[in-house]
Amino acid sequence: MSRQSNRTTDSKKMNSELFTLTYGALVTQLCKDYENDEEVNKQLDKMGYNIGVRLIEDFLARSSIGRCQDFRETADVIAKVAFKMYLGVTPSVTNWSPAGDEFSLILENNPLVDFVELPDNHSTLVYSNLLCGVLRGALEMVQMAVDVRFAQDTLRGDNVTEIRMKFIKRIEENLPAGDE
Repeated sequence: MSRQSNRTTDSKKMNSELFTLTYGALVTQLCKDYENDEEVNKQLDKMGYNIGVRLIEDFLARSSIGRCQDFRETADVIAKVAFKMYLGVTPSVTNWSPAGDEFSLILENNPLVDFVELPDNHSTLVYSNLLCGVLRGALEMVQMAVDVRFAQDTLRGDNVTEIRMKFIKRIEENLPAGDE
């Protein structure tokens, strides 16, 4: 029975490593295709946004979580359920603003940056910027406009990876006339 457990663990580790290496190849290709890091950052955010727009349906179906009541609950669901489900890590939710409209997700271990070192000529590249786009796109689909950015990154020598999220506004659903 322990052999089966070890196979499952090995399979998850292999899948994780394959994902990490594939993501690395994607970022490498974007760096070759675009003139500067800012363009690559925009493309990663855009790709992440498109993933997030689609991923939210899978997340809601698999997690059977209902609508969050406030931004704090949303932060907890993102950290404890979504990150765990898709990346296998659980970031901590900290650094709340006094107004309660901004917080940080602290990742002790960002699985996207395993095996990665940023070359000196890519000092402004936000390597994991795809995550910002995913979060922004997914939350937009549940009527929340947010600003998402990296505040710290282990690839830049910081001790942790910090993703900063700020609530902008609740998006009103625009129903076509007669569909109320």
